[in-house]
Amino acid sequence: MDSFHLSLKHHSLQEIFELSQGEKRISLSPELLKRVADCRDYLDKRMESQQEPIYGITTGFGSLCNVTVDKTQLSQLQKNLVMSHACGLGEEVPASIVRLMMLLKIKSLSYGYSGVRVETVQRLTDMYNEGVTPIVYQQGSLGASGDLAPLANMSLPLIGMGEVYYKREKREASEVNSIFGWMPLELASKEGLALLNGTQFMLAYSIYNYVKARRLVELADMVAALSLDAFDGRIEPFTPGVHAIRAHKGQIEVAENMKRLLDGSEIALRYKAHVQDPYSFRCVPQVHGATRDALRYIETAFETELNSATDNPTILPEEDLIVSAGNFHGQPLALPLDMLSIAMAELGSISERRTYQLISGKRGLPSFLVAHPGLNSGFMIPQYTQASVVSQNKQLATPSCVDTIDSSQGQEDHVSMGANSATKCYRVVENVEKILGIELMNAAQAIEFRRPLKSSDILEKFLADYRSVVPFIEEDDVMYIHMRRSQEFLSSFIIN
Repeated sequence: MDSFHLSLKHHSLQEIFELSQGEKRISLSPELLKRVADCRDYLDKRMESQQEPIYGITTGFGSLCNVTVDKTQLSQLQKNLVMSHACGLGEEVPASIVRLMMLLKIKSLSYGYSGVRVETVQRLTDMYNEGVTPIVYQQGSLGASGDLAPLANMSLPLIGMGEVYYKREKREASEVNSIFGWMPLELASKEGLALLNGTQFMLAYSIYNYVKARRLVELADMVAALSLDAFDGRIEPFTPGVHAIRAHKGQIEVAENMKRLLDGSEIALRYKAHVQDPYSFRCVPQVHGATRDALRYIETAFETELNSATDNPTILPEEDLIVSAGNFHGQPLALPLDMLSIAMAELGSISERRTYQLISGKRGLPSFLVAHPGLNSGFMIPQYTQASVVSQNKQLATPSCVDTIDSSQGQEDHVSMGANSATKCYRVVENVEKILGIELMNAAQAIEFRRPLKSSDILEKFLADYRSVVPFIEEDDVMYIHMRRSQEFLSSFIIN
């Protein structure tokens, strides 16, 4: 099996995402292994002469930061931390996102600012490589002192506790550990805190959400272009000069894309009796483009976090410092996650409006896109479903990062709620794929009523591929099957 060596190089979101979804084994470069070992060596030597308490290393946690723990109990302190903080609730996190979490935690610890031992990082790496995936739950993190609860659940197998998936079966971690001869780790000082402090739960969701959103943004233009032709829309709104005088980068990109996608369409070039199209068609560059521009900022924020160390305290061996600070705080992710939810919800919102126009019986199209409406309800109820999902997205797009609730007796008095931002955003992005699938189903149906005129070569090829999985609907049929296949088509469609 191929292997991938993690190093100090800057990694992109796409690179890490693809690595986590593939079957490559990972290892740390010699440089990273040395950094981890040197940092641990510095911490051990510092502890020999340290008189003043160090948060989380010789003290309790949170509001117990002033309670000093005896040196003989430091290992138990770290074990207790992992056990007591494993408080996740709700639905299980998808295994693919947990693997991404593990990879991100390994990467963050490998920078050599966390004070963990090489064997601790190696055990996480071994679990990742052998496909041992801890069971983590979606609820429990405030996104402030790191993702404490989900990362604690992720870390339980290191000490022989918790549950994991192995070979697609849910099993006790202790049972799977015995298969590989892995004894429970006796955590050294600082190690439990290093495992639990950090933003890897939020960041794993962030990367997944971004990668999927970026793909949907491309597909949204293609589906919109097909809808525009199906609605007999005008191409003048995509004139380059119009967008040059406003000059938002995303707007210009989408206008160019719509021109390219519609180039050569017989429908687009024919005479139009109507002077204007509704905003949902005419303003595709402005709306889709704004989402693209938001994704640029979001990508920068997520990629910066990906290439950072985010636990606490931060150990800086070269400066002879151990600093209790706040790199675990999730606000740098919570804000862009909420922005991503809003940007993608808007992409879904305008998609539903185009669908509504297509089924409205305008511009020579039959009501609800069937030849005999009345006897047949046609595409009436898919739009109902689409509207329901769009409405849910509008509610989910309410920002989480503007909320905060005190915890730990007021020591943690401002939290990001970024974990809620992350899991909400996941649902929004998944919903947008469903919404676009329903629009595509309507657009493909509607364009058949324009025959024998043809759309562009690009869109006709797209339509032909689609027709191999979703047929033209002559009479009423069980629609949810076609809706599901339409979504699956978008999920698997290869974008050139």
